Amino acid sequence: MAARSKGKRASTPAKKRTARGRSSKSTPRVWRRRLLKWGGISGLVLALVLAGGGFWFYQAVDIPDPNEDFLTETTQVMYADGKQEMGTFAVQKRDSIPLEEMPDNIKDAVVAAENQTFWTDRGIDPRGILRAAFSNAQGNATQGASTITQQYVKILYLTQDRTYTRKAKEAVLSLKVQNQLSKEQVLEGYLNTIYFGRGAYGIQAASQAYFGKPAKKLNIRQAAVLAAVLNNPSRFDPANGEDAKANLKVRYDYVLSSMADMGTAPVEKTDKARKRLPKFPQISNSDRYGGQKGHALSMVRSELQRLGFSDEEIDGGGLKVTTTFTKKDMAAAEQGVKEARPEGFSDDELHVGVAVTEPGTGAVRGIYGGQDYLDSQLNWAVKGGQAGSIFKPVALAAGIDQGFSLEDRFEGNSPLEVPGGEIENQGDDDYGSVDMVTATENSINTAYVDMTMGMNDGPEAIVAMAEKMGIPGNEANKKDPFGLPTSSPGLNPFLSVALGPQTVSPINMANGYGTIANGGERSDAFIIDKVVDEEGRTRYQHKVTGGRAMSEDIAADVSYALQRNAQFGTGSKSSVIGRPSAGKTGTATNDKGWVTSAWYTGYTPQRSIAVSYTRGNGVGRLDGWLPSFFGSGFPLDTWNSVMRRSMEGMEVEEFPPPANVDGEAPSDGYEPPPPPPPEPTKTQQSKKPSSSAPTTKETEETSEPTQEPSPTKSSKEPSPSLPTGPSESPSDSQSPTAKPSATRSGNQRRRRRTAARG
Repeated sequence: MAARSKGKRASTPAKKRTARGRSSKSTPRVWRRRLLKWGGISGLVLALVLAGGGFWFYQAVDIPDPNEDFLTETTQVMYADGKQEMGTFAVQKRDSIPLEEMPDNIKDAVVAAENQTFWTDRGIDPRGILRAAFSNAQGNATQGASTITQQYVKILYLTQDRTYTRKAKEAVLSLKVQNQLSKEQVLEGYLNTIYFGRGAYGIQAASQAYFGKPAKKLNIRQAAVLAAVLNNPSRFDPANGEDAKANLKVRYDYVLSSMADMGTAPVEKTDKARKRLPKFPQISNSDRYGGQKGHALSMVRSELQRLGFSDEEIDGGGLKVTTTFTKKDMAAAEQGVKEARPEGFSDDELHVGVAVTEPGTGAVRGIYGGQDYLDSQLNWAVKGGQAGSIFKPVALAAGIDQGFSLEDRFEGNSPLEVPGGEIENQGDDDYGSVDMVTATENSINTAYVDMTMGMNDGPEAIVAMAEKMGIPGNEANKKDPFGLPTSSPGLNPFLSVALGPQTVSPINMANGYGTIANGGERSDAFIIDKVVDEEGRTRYQHKVTGGRAMSEDIAADVSYALQRNAQFGTGSKSSVIGRPSAGKTGTATNDKGWVTSAWYTGYTPQRSIAVSYTRGNGVGRLDGWLPSFFGSGFPLDTWNSVMRRSMEGMEVEEFPPPANVDGEAPSDGYEPPPPPPPEPTKTQQSKKPSSSAPTTKETEETSEPTQEPSPTKSSKEPSPSLPTGPSESPSDSQSPTAKPSATRSGNQRRRRRTAARG
């Protein structure tokens, strides 16, 4: 058996051997063992290196001294040259106080509002730190810190870096703060450095900024307000309007309820406090905001917020903001107003708004907002008033765009029958059949409404043209808002839209006229050119936006009509500036017939300026109060004074000649007009646009030229075709209304217009 067994083994083929006598199947096992061995060694070495590096990094990162390392740089706001400082937002002198001087109610209120487990938790959330670090470093929405300890750590690093290195330092610093500082030290540091809004860093500065008293004298209501505000100063500061005050009340109630739930304040005391907010005393603004500079700085802050900069960055981020304002144009606006405004009318009742813009860029070079900012924060360069006849050039551009020409003739007699009523000229004057140059020179309401009726969807086309020119509509464009402000309340497609029932701002009107001056190319109005952070990185750079509103030829024709008005019409006094200009007067009335605003808006090739005069809340009565209430009076005098100063030292530039665009008229019944009749009806007719000779009416201009207080007689029940304007806000006057009249058919209207044209 043994021999046979042996022989059987001998007959089995031998396995292959490696050079060392091992089978090939054992080779992978060997390499796996070697890899595991060296991998383990390498991993151990790497772990030791990382541990050593982590230990070194931990030791290298020191806890900053908030009093030494706190960034006290305020944002610098510069004029357009980037060299001259216009102003700053906040003086960040912090008065740190020890925890013992802070009343218990503020400490308890802040803990209840921000971190109710503060006294018992470990202070940090490692997972939250890592999650926020990776999210922020990848450029996602900034994630906040949840605990007071973590918030304090973020305060110690005020830079806006989103690098992994900064986030790693923040994580290490969180560990150090938790391990090395007591809860009392953390809370003291936090309350001495956290931002409360109004340029106030720390509880002592905040107490003075909101209540005009030291922190140790805060009562429970005041403490609850400050604990609420620090969560989001912009959203909860009651000085930011009624919405902010309502938001504050909700947060305030939450803070007091949380204090009661935690047992840090008696329920009966918190219930009593919840009945109302504390009184907020009038805190005097810094003199740095005095005069017109305060209005400009306020505009810049609002625009920075719109661009995504936080209040904390704006006040304490060390930003350098280059604006579009020039020192020369700001001074021109202020000095021009003072020179021309009537004596004996206080600026708290008579409001003058001025805007100086640059055609071709949309840059706002200067403003006059009204009263000294320290006395009133209402900015009338932004608020504005009812437009009146300064809106007629927008309608003229829309009409030529649809095929009309400057030579087309429309009804100049008053009243003009319209659906649901009739339109009147100022003084109910008759002008006969007039071309659009004459209609513009004499601000003839009936001719402009007649043209509007002759257009295809005339009111809608005029509103659309306004928006193309840079004048925003009744509501802000949700996708791409533009304008300062971003809406013009009441700018709706009424039949009377050309007569200006809507509320517009001087900035937007000046910029809209600037589109005409720029050959029909719109550039959106803006006030911030560049923002650089404290490390020299550009955080924002403006790019000119806009688009073509009308052809160059249409712009040239509209500009020609406005030049004629500035030479021979209601704006003839503008010739005193000694260079070519174009412009339009405007005087608006409400449904009671009161004059509520007076304007002059005009331009040279280099500057476009709008001036508005309003009273009281913006709709107060000017007629019977001011010695002159037409746009050709004080507003034009102010425009002359501002424009003369603004243009000083600039070359004299000419406008392009009229193009005499003559398209296909949009309605049946319109034929090329014959030569004007030799006999005037009431006023001799204007010659063709190519003529430069003034008409009889132009040469007999009176001290109060015929013009704009709007047109019509009131109706208790106006037709839907001629609706009243919005009356929801005090700044919105009603649009001109019409007295009841028989409505003509479309054919009847066409025959009347055809007759008027020849």
